[in-house]
Formats: sequence, structure tokens, C-alpha cells
Amino acid sequence: MKTVVIGIGSGASMTAIMAVYPRHKALVDAFVARGEVIGIGPFADKGGNLAIFRSREAAEAFVKQDPFVLEGLIKSYDIHEWGDQMIT
Repeated sequence: MKTVVIGIGSGASMTAIMAVYPRHKALVDAFVARGEVIGIGPFADKGGNLAIFRSREAAEAFVKQDPFVLEGLIKSYDIHEWGDQMIT
């Protein structure tokens, strides 16, 4: 079972987002290197983002450290267990 984090953006400007992005990216890279995150990125409408983690523990650890969350660029987030199923 995987875990999905859905974040809702605060409406921050692109300037504010890009000022924090290098620190956010460093955290993402660390989780990717450990194999804990499968996919991550913003929604096309820029209203938030989605991340898929291999475990709930990894998802919770990520949001506790993410500069986007800590600095208010993400106003809220939900963590959901996700029973992904392959469709063939």
C-alpha cells in the first residue's frame, strides 16, 4: 500500500514559491534517493500538488520537513493510504 499526500496551495506568488523551491527540491531529492517517493509535482492549475510515497511514515516525515509546508506555501494537506492497482 502506498500513501498519497495532496497539498492545497496558499495562493503564494511564483516569486515566493521560487524563493523556497531550492530547499524543497533538496528534500525531494533526498527522499527520491532513498526510494521513498515515487512521484511528486504540482497540479496543472497550480492550486496544489500531489506526492506518492512508498509508506505513510515517509509521507509524514516529508510533510514535517517540507519548506513549502513549514513556510505556509501549502495551506493544508491530506494524507491518504492508496491501494494502487495495476490495470492491464
